[in-house]
Amino acid sequence: MSRGPSAAQEGISIPILPLRNSVLFPMSVVPINVGRPRSVRLIEDALGMERATIGILTQFASDTDEPTFRDLYKIGTLARIVQVIRVGPSVYTVKISGIARFRVLSGQGLEPFMRAQVQRIIDPVDHDEQSDQLSAHLRESARTLLTRNPALPQELNGILENVREPGALADLLVASFPAEFAPVDERQQVLETFDIKKRMMLVQEMIDRQLKVLKVKSEISDMQSEMGHSERESILRQQMRHIREQLGEGGEDEETEELRERLRQAGLSPEAEKIAKKQLSRLGAMHPQSAEWNLARTYLDWLADLPWAKTTPDHIDIREIRRTLDEDHYGLEKVKRRIVEYAAVRQLRKDKKGPILLFVGPPGVGKTSLGRSIARAMGRRYGRIALGGVNDEAEVRGHRRTYVGALPGRIIQGLKRVGTRNPVLVLDEVDKLGKDLRGDPAAALLEVLDPEQNDKFVDHYLDTPFDLSQIIFLATANNRETIPEPLLDRMEMIEVPGYTRNEKLHIATDFLVPKQLQEHGLTVEHLDFQKAGLEAIIDHYTREAGVRGLEREIASVCRHTAVKLAEGIQLDAVVDRDRVELVLGPYKHTPELAERKGTPGVATGLAWTPNGGDILFIEATKMPGKGNITLTGNIRSVMKESATTAVSFVRSKAEQLMLDPHWLDLIDLHLHVPAGAVAKDGPSAGVTMFVAVSSLLLNAPVRHDVAMTGEISLRGNILPVGGIKEKLLAAHRAGIRIVLIPERNERDLEEVPKEVREDLDIRLIRKMDQVLSHVLEAPLEVPTIDEDQDAL
Repeated sequence: MSRGPSAAQEGISIPILPLRNSVLFPMSVVPINVGRPRSVRLIEDALGMERATIGILTQFASDTDEPTFRDLYKIGTLARIVQVIRVGPSVYTVKISGIARFRVLSGQGLEPFMRAQVQRIIDPVDHDEQSDQLSAHLRESARTLLTRNPALPQELNGILENVREPGALADLLVASFPAEFAPVDERQQVLETFDIKKRMMLVQEMIDRQLKVLKVKSEISDMQSEMGHSERESILRQQMRHIREQLGEGGEDEETEELRERLRQAGLSPEAEKIAKKQLSRLGAMHPQSAEWNLARTYLDWLADLPWAKTTPDHIDIREIRRTLDEDHYGLEKVKRRIVEYAAVRQLRKDKKGPILLFVGPPGVGKTSLGRSIARAMGRRYGRIALGGVNDEAEVRGHRRTYVGALPGRIIQGLKRVGTRNPVLVLDEVDKLGKDLRGDPAAALLEVLDPEQNDKFVDHYLDTPFDLSQIIFLATANNRETIPEPLLDRMEMIEVPGYTRNEKLHIATDFLVPKQLQEHGLTVEHLDFQKAGLEAIIDHYTREAGVRGLEREIASVCRHTAVKLAEGIQLDAVVDRDRVELVLGPYKHTPELAERKGTPGVATGLAWTPNGGDILFIEATKMPGKGNITLTGNIRSVMKESATTAVSFVRSKAEQLMLDPHWLDLIDLHLHVPAGAVAKDGPSAGVTMFVAVSSLLLNAPVRHDVAMTGEISLRGNILPVGGIKEKLLAAHRAGIRIVLIPERNERDLEEVPKEVREDLDIRLIRKMDQVLSHVLEAPLEVPTIDEDQDAL
């Protein structure tokens, strides 16, 4: 009976030489070229040793330049170095002879060359009747193969005649086969098969497979009278090639054949494949110098370059995705939660279509960079398509090929650039799409962004359906009001709010400062930003919802330091409040609230803008007149109506406010909203206008730390308004302490950051009667019109 393979009880430590695209077997002698640094050091170390013994292991992937033990198979061959020939600087040809199999027990290091603890495996030498039968059948099959295929190496004859041991026979046969007979993985499988009978069966399967291939080839060659369509086409193409070579046009035919192969490997859809075959036939019939030939060739190049079937595998490790998103962006929990939800669904259902998300928020809050972060977290490729100012439908859907210079639309162009059919595509500034006589690009996006239709998207240039359903579309916008409603309905909107002061401080410390130091070639030893210095930049040199301006000011400080270091001037590394003012100059922004303190007729409101929330001052004054009301400050119709409503309500409540019922008969009233260069509209300033007028008439200043928002009605109700989150963030940035908002907006407070809710005293109001007690101070003792005008 045959016994199993025996192994040495104790391991031995030997140097390891990795091979790619090759497997060494015991008793075989092969030359190899050595040029990788570790392998060269191993060979040079062995030059001074007589009959040096090394271990040979094969790599999983041939394109790994410097493998580790994770990249190598665990079963290899002990080998003896027979000859070393130096063929160039750090390049050797080494002849090695296989001795025996071994198993890697543990890796011992990678430098200066790989070394491992291994255990030698010895083949059994016993024979039985079954092994003899297998060996005889293997020899006979190998002789038959050698007879039918003269291209095999002739040393196989010597192996069949002289090698008696069954295990060695199987090893040497596989070692002598060409690569197309026995790929690397099959050779390694034979090497790892310790049972000699199973090893011979594996080799027998390889030989039987090749005998079947030779038999089929022989049958095909005998069927000359029944030549099929593909064979006739091949002969005709060869004849056409010869004709074109005689005409000096052989290069074009080679290009066509190359294009045909590219189209075959592109994995076209059935519709696209049908069109490609038709265009290839037309291409072959046209003269290469004609304009039509260039148009057809360009079209086929586009078909061949598009990723019809190429995808990248998704990373669906929820923890890893969440960690990657946290690394790239601070805060933005709502956005991160939505991406994690999508990844979790993909983990449960592989065919889930990509989401279509719309990020709406002020500039500089990280909407566009979120796309790159999401792509990195999910292991997908990233593409960005800028839509700002696009006013031609063909930019999205492509031009028809009848036009000169026609090209596919930006969606198809973006897919060609990224090279996969499931990337993350960012449609940047979708709210700034134009519209003119050439069509409406927003309408063209309806098909792109509809999950029920985009699996059959037809670009005018391609004129064949292309599947967009695997793409994760991310659109960005500053103002949702300018996005057409049908387009908005196809996207899941996620608001990306502005950052609070504390969030900006964290972002500057963790992201912006390290980034700018690296970009300017500085380190913390050169420049150490203190908390007070960053707070000074945030409070006095930037006034924004995002962090772009903050990053620019940090870069200014870095550039100042870089100039001084280049001039050889040593500066204190600490960047505090004084250092910031020295470098950036006088404060650009000072608290405007202090200027308004103690002035009747001035109230602070809150406004929403596409760039985030902002504070808004309403000024009121009076003068002798005949009851005229003047409204200035570039305010639009809705805001004018709010001012009229506020004045009418004050007139109707004159008795409750202890005013003369005819107070407007002898004066003119003037309401003004500063920053006249900016157009203003909306109903949310109604409460603020009411407070400004009441403060003026009662000669009672409005508290300087109070801001308010809300729409008013003639019945005295305060109606809900939009943009509560952005308005409260603006109040927090401006140093406001008390904010009045409509009671029906209480539900919107859930979206406001906890830090802002805790710092602000947010008071909910339902009726106009409740407002004045929260905002007015005690009346001034000597109210006169002239003093009011001087104060303003």
